[in-house]
Amino acid sequence: MYTFTNRYLSIDKNLEFAQAAMMGPNAMRVAEELASHLDIKENMKVLDLGCGCGLSTLLLAQKYGVSVVAADLWISPTENYERFQSAGIDDKAIPISVDATKGLPFANGYFDILFTIGAYQYFGDTAEMLPSLIPFVRKGGYIAVAIPGIKYEFGENIPDEMKPFWHDEVDRTIHSLEWWKNLWETEKGIEIIDISEMACHKQAWDEWLAGYHPGLPFADVIAESIEMMKAENGKYYNTIQLIAKV
Repeated sequence: MYTFTNRYLSIDKNLEFAQAAMMGPNAMRVAEELASHLDIKENMKVLDLGCGCGLSTLLLAQKYGVSVVAADLWISPTENYERFQSAGIDDKAIPISVDATKGLPFANGYFDILFTIGAYQYFGDTAEMLPSLIPFVRKGGYIAVAIPGIKYEFGENIPDEMKPFWHDEVDRTIHSLEWWKNLWETEKGIEIIDISEMACHKQAWDEWLAGYHPGLPFADVIAESIEMMKAENGKYYNTIQLIAKV
C-alpha cells in the first residue's frame, strides 16, 4: 500500500525534505493509503485542499500523474512553488492560497477528486461546509478526506492524561468516527463509500515526531505532540478516512 512513500523516504535527501515539510503526521503516507481506495487515472484534475507544504501533492503528482491544484490558507503559494520546483512537479502542481470557509474560486464540476489530508477538521466541522464543496466536483467524482480523530467522544469526561493537551481548538476540531459519520450522513448530495480508521495511524505519527529538532518549523507543536502521544499511549487517538461519491 505504501510503496511510493517507503521508496521515497528510503533516500536520505528525500527524508530530509519530507521531515522539513511535515506539519503533522506524515501526510505522504496518509495520502498514499487514502488514494489507494480511489480509482485515480493519469491527468485527472485533483484539488488538494489544505495541502500544507505539499507532501500529499507530491504523492499525487508523482505516483499518479494527475494535475493538482495545491490550495492552502497558511502556507505561501510561493514557498510551495519553490518546493514543487525542487521536487520536479511544478508542471503538475499549481499552488494557490484559499480560505475554504470563504468560498473557493473554481468552476463547478471542475475537479475529478477533492482530496484533503490533515486539514478538513479545521474548516469542515459544520453542516454547511460539505455541501459548499460538492459543486466543485464532477458528477461521479469523489471527495476523499483523512483527518486525525479520537476513538470516542470525550464530552465532559476528558481523560486525566489528556487534559493538559485538550484546549478549545482541539475540542472543536478532533472528533470520533461516529461524529463525522453522523455529520456526513445528513448530506444528500453524496453517496458515502467508506468511513473507517486508517491503518497508517501510528506510523504516520511516528514519522512526524521522529524528525523533531528545535530548528524545524512548528518545533513547539511537535514537542507538545510528542508529550501528548506519550500520555495517550495509543488509547485515544486514531486517523479517520471519509470517502464519498458525488
